[in-house]
Amino acid sequence: MFARNVSLHLKSNTPFSQFTQKFDSEVLPMLRKQSGFKHEVTLINEAGTDVTAISLWDEKKNAEAYDRTGYPEVLKLLGTVIDGTPTVVSSLVGSSTFDKNSFNRAGS
Repeated sequence: MFARNVSLHLKSNTPFSQFTQKFDSEVLPMLRKQSGFKHEVTLINEAGTDVTAISLWDEKKNAEAYDRTGYPEVLKLLGTVIDGTPTVVSSLVGSSTFDKNSFNRAGS
């Protein structure tokens, strides 16, 4: 299992609900079409200004393929609600509470 951790800052006066609506309606459908995509978790800080989006992938090669092909499109889609360039950290998943059966269904 492999993870991409993306940290981003919302533009001032952008409500988190606006980001969530755009993410849910435009980004998630695109992610679900990516080979090897399994799950997405999006976190927001209490101030409502910073977002951490963690995507889980079956293999590193699929996450890297998405980084080259799909992620640039995601940046364009979110350009109206985010400020600056997001930070991306890629990692192997050391442990997870997802059981194998739930994890396998998450991307379907």
